[in-house]
Amino acid sequence: MTATESKIIVRNTTKEDIDELVPMAVKGYGYEDMAPTKEKYESHIDHFPEGQFCVEYDGKLIASCSSVLINIEDYGENHTFDEVAGGGYIRNHNPNGKNLYGIDVVVDPDYRGMQIGKRLYEARRKLAKDLNLESIIFGGRIPNYEKYADQMSAEEYVSKVLEGDIYDPVIVFQTRNGFVCEGVMKDYIPKDKESLGYAALMVWKNPDYVPPAN
Repeated sequence: MTATESKIIVRNTTKEDIDELVPMAVKGYGYEDMAPTKEKYESHIDHFPEGQFCVEYDGKLIASCSSVLINIEDYGENHTFDEVAGGGYIRNHNPNGKNLYGIDVVVDPDYRGMQIGKRLYEARRKLAKDLNLESIIFGGRIPNYEKYADQMSAEEYVSKVLEGDIYDPVIVFQTRNGFVCEGVMKDYIPKDKESLGYAALMVWKNPDYVPPAN
């Protein structure tokens, strides 16, 4: 382990972290209306504390991710973020759900390139295995799509990214971390201007999942 790695701590988020996480998230997303608010972070911890993670580096919070438990069939493949995330507050959290749904992942841009996002994904996978969940699912942003929207549909764009013809940092990162794209959702987050509201439906299936006995 390097000196840098030894300073990185991945742990569950607490309410004491929130005041530091809010400005970090705004910085990471680049604009305020995409970042979780203090009230949303509080609600995440109230409803599903085990599913909320943050990364501490040398005593500073530099990343976080939020998740909720659901049964995906309750929402369908063409759901929106607000539907599956309870408007961002995860009040729809289902303690008996079999799918871990990723609400957000944000990393302070000053600390990118340190594989921080990978560590958060690893924390989610461990949680999915510990809870014997069927899968991890989320709507992945496609932030470079705005550059190609006048040339192709969102579905064509995602296909070309997966084939390696176009580079999209989010999809590439997700597929390198074991996720498979199972479709494209329209109007997922309408205010996501870079993705023009679209998102890729990304899925990781837990190889250790044991279905409940009938």
